[in-house]
Amino acid sequence: MPFVPQASDIAGTVDNVFLYILALSVIFLVFITGVMIYFAVRYNRKRHPRGEDIEGSTWLEVAWTAIPTVLFLTMFVYGWTNYSYMRSVPRDAMEITVTGRQWAWGFTYPNGKQTTELVLALDKPVKLNLRSLDVIHGFFIPAFRIKQDAVPGQENYTWFTPTRLGSFDIECTVICGVSHADMVSKAHVIPVEDFQAWYFSEETESLPAPAAAAEQAAATLQPSHPGMETMKAKGCLTCHTVDGRSGVGPTFKGLYGKRVTVRSASGERERAVDEDTLVAAIRTPSAEVLKGYPQAMPAVPLSDAEIKDVIEFIKTLR
Repeated sequence: MPFVPQASDIAGTVDNVFLYILALSVIFLVFITGVMIYFAVRYNRKRHPRGEDIEGSTWLEVAWTAIPTVLFLTMFVYGWTNYSYMRSVPRDAMEITVTGRQWAWGFTYPNGKQTTELVLALDKPVKLNLRSLDVIHGFFIPAFRIKQDAVPGQENYTWFTPTRLGSFDIECTVICGVSHADMVSKAHVIPVEDFQAWYFSEETESLPAPAAAAEQAAATLQPSHPGMETMKAKGCLTCHTVDGRSGVGPTFKGLYGKRVTVRSASGERERAVDEDTLVAAIRTPSAEVLKGYPQAMPAVPLSDAEIKDVIEFIKTLR
């Protein structure tokens, strides 16, 4: 029995291929180990102090070549058949763009909605177009049995049909930096009616109930402020905090108006964190980096209005 639930149409076949290969491997391991032990005992030096020549056996040589070859070819055919199915996307699949960056996932739907957690309709096929803004990330949903790399400068894809309601873990399987372990998210599978109501609603960056429950903890911090909502949607809180705790990047609490030391190509200098400083940090994060922190922030696409909302929110974090 699998330790992770089967929540997609391909999960069962992936498990079957894995178990088939595992069973053959165990059988060969036991057989070969048993033969080794038998010969070690049967032909040890005490039983045969003087070595003897052993004539070859044609049928035995054919057997130990042909049988493993046939069995391993069945493994290949079984795996290739399922792989081919997993690469043949149905025409009616909804296409969702998955963007990986250090250290968060972002999801963009055909109508422009953006979320930090994946929302799916039950029993409806979906194609995920994967891309990365910085380094290689491994997009993995164990319950769906899908894993595909998001590679900079290259677009990969995977597809599946969710067959079970619930929330399922999304992980990154490639070590992508100091906060690789924090690059997690959720896939929420909801009834078709609920998905349609959410998808065609006017709210562009919200999650449907009960998916929104996963973000309630973050929402308790200034939940109605548009700057907070923008930072949640764009994944800013993956590296930054709003309560003074340290993270990959500096905390936003008490940051505005503070004098800090920044590093650039021309050296180090001290400056006050004002509106111009924050705008520059968002637009060109690699130009100047706060001393004591890595140069890890990618350029996040924000509109002028979104940047203004974010800065106004940071001003309130005293």
